[in-house]
Amino acid sequence: MTKIKNIVFDLGGVLIDLSHDQAVRRFEEIGVVDAAQLLDTYEQKGIFLEIENGMITADEYCQKLREHTGKDLSYEEIKHAWLGFIVDVPQYKLDHLLKLREHYNVYLLSNTNPIIQEGWARTDQFSAAGRPIGDYFDKMYTSYEVGVTKPDRKIFDYMIADSGLIPSETLFVDDAKSNVEVGRSLGFQTYQPANGEDWREAVDKILNQ
Repeated sequence: MTKIKNIVFDLGGVLIDLSHDQAVRRFEEIGVVDAAQLLDTYEQKGIFLEIENGMITADEYCQKLREHTGKDLSYEEIKHAWLGFIVDVPQYKLDHLLKLREHYNVYLLSNTNPIIQEGWARTDQFSAAGRPIGDYFDKMYTSYEVGVTKPDRKIFDYMIADSGLIPSETLFVDDAKSNVEVGRSLGFQTYQPANGEDWREAVDKILNQ
């Protein structure tokens, strides 16, 4: 097996424990009656997809959501609903990333949006240690900044070209089967943890093969 030099992590479900139901409930509470149809654990729909693939800005999304609900929703109300996805950010996983970075290049590849990122993840509110998400990675590749969401291979191609990583020398860790399948087809070594799984031992075992 080719020696692994890089590790690419997904965010939601891998580093963060997610609750789709809680997010749907919060959006329904602010008037998004079709939240269950628009929100998905892995890839959103409608304007929720548009903000995650960078087609619209956070301001444009907020305005479209106000029109969708017929309510003058505040940014804080909308952010609170988005953060309904977040159940827990286990510090032990983040600390493990720092240990991995002593020996590997560690990247983030995530379907996410500017409200979650700029409004929370990239602030000191992200972790119990008071550190923003960027402190834990060598580089981050997010769907709204690249302009495409997983499982589209274009976001993988962008990361490969930008970072210079070689897929066969890279472990890709993602909880979505469709994303893992694309990663594997591109030559990545892969691991698919369950949402909330403590994957440290499994990942370390792969790295030490």
